[in-house]
Amino acid sequence: QVQLVESGGGLVQAGGSLRLSCKASDMVFVINVMEWYRQAPGKERELVASINRASITNYGDSVKGRFTISRDNFKNLMYLQMDSLKPEDTAVYYCYARSLSNREYWGQGTQVTVSS
Repeated sequence: QVQLVESGGGLVQAGGSLRLSCKASDMVFVINVMEWYRQAPGKERELVASINRASITNYGDSVKGRFTISRDNFKNLMYLQMDSLKPEDTAVYYCYARSLSNREYWGQGTQVTVSS
């Protein structure tokens, strides 16, 4: 069964770093786009970063210059390197993937908490 599983969340002080991972397990379809979203309590979900199979990336304005998205196509892994973290980055981070045939998958989320 295809599943997305996030890992790497946790508690970090402002200015610190974390790296999130997303693994697409039992993948039988070719993944086209992979993305990270986040949602803080009382806030709307927002797109954090996106990457396609050619490793072309896009970032939300709030994280540009601080976060880096990358992927390993063969291993069906995606990463989000988060540097210079701020308290406003505190949220549940979700992995999203879409196949070439437009099948969509979501992870269950991983909590990132940045303390001041």
